[in-house]
Amino acid sequence: MAKQSGLSRDDVELSVEATSRRIEVGEVTLHAVEAGPEDGELVVLLHGFPECWYAWADYLRPLSEAGYRVVALDQRGYNLSDRPAGVEWYSIDELAGDVVGVADALGREKVHVVGHDWGGAVAWWTALHHPDRVRSVTAMNLPHPAVFARHLRRDPAQQLRSWYVLFFQLPKLPELVAPVRDWAVLERALTGSALPGTFSATDLDCYRAAWSVPGAYGSMVDWYRAVVRERPRPRAETVEPPTLVVWGSKDRFLRPKMARESLAFCEDGHLKTFDEATHWVHHEEPVAVARAVVEHLDDAWRTPNNTPDEAGHRPV
Repeated sequence: MAKQSGLSRDDVELSVEATSRRIEVGEVTLHAVEAGPEDGELVVLLHGFPECWYAWADYLRPLSEAGYRVVALDQRGYNLSDRPAGVEWYSIDELAGDVVGVADALGREKVHVVGHDWGGAVAWWTALHHPDRVRSVTAMNLPHPAVFARHLRRDPAQQLRSWYVLFFQLPKLPELVAPVRDWAVLERALTGSALPGTFSATDLDCYRAAWSVPGAYGSMVDWYRAVVRERPRPRAETVEPPTLVVWGSKDRFLRPKMARESLAFCEDGHLKTFDEATHWVHHEEPVAVARAVVEHLDDAWRTPNNTPDEAGHRPV
């Protein structure tokens, strides 16, 4: 079972051949789990809070079998990735820059970016600020930043759902509370907001291993501190790359109406909702969500400016 010094590919059983590696992206080095053909189009998977690369364990095989090169990241501050000290290192610009850094390190001009929760925020931001580097974007249960900002300003119901963001602004206390009773608070945050049976005992053990890396949890919380201190606004609001929004309608943290509102900010946006799923839709409906993602990637791959050559290859 997973050791208590982080979670690598060797610590878990996967249904596909995959490897752990470290990727230098400028001033930080990120841990990732890779799978799929090396010459396949690159798909970068971005987890949310409080997960790690393991959030995408069920997606490595279907994406690989569809011909994609898949990189499931530990985002900066999480699990086995670098954890620079200081809130400023976790600004959304830095996090989006990591995605571009991964593309550069792997020699790819464009990437498909798929993110859930905070990973969805990074996916949106990367598409808005680096549209020339993004083939497609998929955001799961996280709205477009303009939509989210508007609801946080004007929507009391959403403000109430986001109460925990204020708790994370407190110095030191979140880091002191979280590990108590073997990370009971974080376990409840997952299991209490998901459909029964969504997270197995093995899943929770894997996440505990990631949470237990010294200093990791403080870095994870710094993401929330950074966004509140900076209150960033994107330089552009219209998302140019093809966009898929995936949404579990029974999300306790985010108002469902924000999903459809996000499409107004997309040149080519589509919405896939799951009425019985929660914030953890990618775990609760892995087969259907994976199918929707593959279809979205394939459609983006076949755009007119991405025409295959005579050998059937498309630019990477």
